[in-house]
Amino acid sequence: MTTPTLSTLAKMSPLRFESGLHRLQLLPELGGSIAAWEYRIGERWQPMLRAWNQAKPDAYTVACFPLVPWSNRIGSGGFEHDGVFYPVAPNHVGERYPIHGDAWLQPWQIHQSSATSLSLTLCSDRFAGNPYAYRATQRFDLQADALVITLEVTHLGNTPLPYGLGLHPYFLRDAATRLQMRCEGLWLSEDDPMPVSHATVLPPTFDYNELAPLEGPLIDHCFTGWDGKACIAHPQQGFTIDLKMEDCAGYALMYRPPGLDFFCLEPITHPIDAFHLPGRPGLRILASGQSMTLTLSMRVCTN
Repeated sequence: MTTPTLSTLAKMSPLRFESGLHRLQLLPELGGSIAAWEYRIGERWQPMLRAWNQAKPDAYTVACFPLVPWSNRIGSGGFEHDGVFYPVAPNHVGERYPIHGDAWLQPWQIHQSSATSLSLTLCSDRFAGNPYAYRATQRFDLQADALVITLEVTHLGNTPLPYGLGLHPYFLRDAATRLQMRCEGLWLSEDDPMPVSHATVLPPTFDYNELAPLEGPLIDHCFTGWDGKACIAHPQQGFTIDLKMEDCAGYALMYRPPGLDFFCLEPITHPIDAFHLPGRPGLRILASGQSMTLTLSMRVCTN
């Protein structure tokens, strides 16, 4: 597995991209991730996401990274498709399961840019023994008041395979931060993070159908029936971020670690371990040359 090392980390310099009220920093070498996204409010540059801490060669330390060719975890050591078992090995220290695909473990290339947009690409051929051969593209569009990320994957293998996509942004939070996202249900888990049952009644501290604080126990779960929209309010800083996932399949993953200054709200095309859920919800079977796309807009509204 050819992930960046501490020595290469020291040589990494984020690609800086500025347009209008936006200041974006990208790390093509570190999984095609975002190092920082800032928005100008009055005379100050306000961080919209947690900034890369530059301490580890790990996409878990950045502001946002892409999830390709699947989101979150795969159980049972891999998956079966059309009667063939495809092994997939764990890919992150401390994780029992392979997680978040493999695009975040590989360096991306700068593809093209304009005054307001920039694209990164990755061609992956069965990385670390995974069965997937694909081409992925991320396009970052800086609109007047929004950052729009379009993530696309095209299957390059000869045999059709199931695919999924996601984005993993780290949003800032403090005691005053509030979140609203309309959802109908939740996949529940026990000590193991894999889903074991589905609930349509949300636990009190898990219910964000109305604006609610980001306090409480750990959330590392997939919400269902999501309408693809969310609002993150920062009243003390005087802004909100309105999220919109185009063509939402109804799934969002939330990671809310207790006591930290961030949380993750991940737009995804399928639930955790969809490879082993009945009907494989949200996964798309792609033949060679076929593609699927995820588009997320993050719009800033100032008070």
